[in-house]
Amino acid sequence: MKKAILLLVACIAMLNAKAQLDKTDDVKKQLQTENKDTVAFIYGGVFNLGFNEGFLHNWAAGGELGSLTANAVFSGYTISMRHRHIWTNNLDMNYGLFYAYSNRFVPRKTDDRIDFTSKYGVRLDTASDFYLTGLFNFKSQFTKAYDYNQPGWDTTSTSRFLSPAYFTLALGLEYRKGANLSLFLSPIAARLTYVDRYYTLRNPEGAFGVPFGETARFELGAYFSARYMVDITRQLSYRTRLDLYSNYLAKNTTDALGNIVKKDNPGNIDVLFDNLFAYKMGKFINLTLGATIIYDNDIPYQKTYLDGSGNEVLKDEPGMGLGWVQLKQIFTVGFTYKF
Repeated sequence: MKKAILLLVACIAMLNAKAQLDKTDDVKKQLQTENKDTVAFIYGGVFNLGFNEGFLHNWAAGGELGSLTANAVFSGYTISMRHRHIWTNNLDMNYGLFYAYSNRFVPRKTDDRIDFTSKYGVRLDTASDFYLTGLFNFKSQFTKAYDYNQPGWDTTSTSRFLSPAYFTLALGLEYRKGANLSLFLSPIAARLTYVDRYYTLRNPEGAFGVPFGETARFELGAYFSARYMVDITRQLSYRTRLDLYSNYLAKNTTDALGNIVKKDNPGNIDVLFDNLFAYKMGKFINLTLGATIIYDNDIPYQKTYLDGSGNEVLKDEPGMGLGWVQLKQIFTVGFTYKF
């Protein structure tokens, strides 16, 4: 009899735990699209690791004899809610390497990104979808980068970790619907660009907007950031982001004779447009398609380079018609973990 009672109590406890779990999941689903006066912590994201390998021998059509490509993509978030207060963190990290027999399998980067955003907001009232919000954003990269078109490319890097590094601090108004939609607008946003002096001394115009011989540049302007994520189906999810920044302090750069060397004004808006599709093909197999578009007036596109003899040579590369627009596209099939 005692065993039967204990078994009955255990079954009731298990059913209650299951009900509580289902209730928690339902609450989390509501918090994805609704604003609630509650205390909760939710998180989510996707990690994808993909590889592509190839080997050729006596192949009539020709090609790279041996190659390996590895790509890793991580996009995650955490949201802490406490009644009218909300703290949101987003982290995006990408890294990719390409190995080829033709260059003795010396790795070449195909992707490199660190992008972290933290926001703290206070809801204007319990029925409002607007929050008074402070935002911090940090952008940089993991390792050194090189221009592989240049002779002796491995002797001179074009950038590295914290060079450049972008720090943005802003105060503004945010409209949000749960965890899935956020629209943030700040009329007062400070941005600091840091670069090692090694890079700014190599060019009379400096590097990444930082003047010649200096290490930092301060900007004050308006900042807009929009984020949206949605599960289109149970297998397919989509995340997008649009950042716009206008520098109030931007002005034309002139030489000693007063001639304009570089045109710049608050109308030259910096643009970041990020898109990521993730399709779940199995429990741990995923297909990822991403595209990022960046425009920054401080990072011009050079159509030519100097060869070993100092002669100016036109670059031979796809996408030259895009000019100053920066474009990155990735397509990965591999291991994935979604949480």
